[in-house]
Amino acid sequence: MGRRGLCPAGGPEYRARANAEGRPTGTGERGGMNAYDGGPTAPAGAEHPAAPTPPYPGPRTGVAALSLRYQIGAALAVAVVAITVCVHIGMVFLHVAPPNTVTKKHGKAIDDWLYPEFEQNWKLFAPNPLQQNIAVQVRARVRTADGYIRTTGWQDLSAQDGRAIDGNPLPSHTQQNELRRSWDFFVSTHGTDNRPVGLRGALAETYLRHIVVLRLHRADAAGKGGILEHVQVRSRTTAVPPPKWSGEQVSATPVYRELPWWSVPADEAAR
Repeated sequence: MGRRGLCPAGGPEYRARANAEGRPTGTGERGGMNAYDGGPTAPAGAEHPAAPTPPYPGPRTGVAALSLRYQIGAALAVAVVAITVCVHIGMVFLHVAPPNTVTKKHGKAIDDWLYPEFEQNWKLFAPNPLQQNIAVQVRARVRTADGYIRTTGWQDLSAQDGRAIDGNPLPSHTQQNELRRSWDFFVSTHGTDNRPVGLRGALAETYLRHIVVLRLHRADAAGKGGILEHVQVRSRTTAVPPPKWSGEQVSATPVYRELPWWSVPADEAAR
């Protein structure tokens, strides 16, 4: 039995009553519900929304912001740095590697590249660590502005480096190693008579002289209008005291090694 007042959806009576009440009929009329897909239909004359435009990429930064000429320059600089690093790593490897055909043929070129700034050694792994304190000291003969010659007192350059390192959480490589390595380089290329042994002796003397002259200029050893004419370097070696529980006996008397006076070239004499 059907109920009074009801009519099937989509029938003529249903559509007539819906039209009279202003409701959508759901049969696909314009502005109503689509009977086939169940979704609302766009009203007649409506335009479809335009596709969203992509966001603006913004200004270029870094190397991309440079002109083509500067980009090429930056690429060349990076290439030069990369090649230099590769060559340096190769030289260090050949220096520490066992003797081979390459080191026998190009040994001088490898040594010229590494010494004295990049010398490699294995003292870190030595079974007997150094048991001496070695201080490098220097004095100079100065021609004063009024023409007199005077000799300065000994300046302890190692003590100056020690004071600069003490309490400094990030000491420089120069403060820690420059003077110490230059003296080690000199000792390894000279005999006990302070004469050079081998081809690197002259280089070691020049390197050490450059360092001490520069330190004297920094300390204003020549004074106003003065000129450094000669410098003399010496080392002061003292034994490290053994621990209290050790029965070892060592002498506390310092041992000095004085080098001959070196003339200072004219281009280095004046500050």
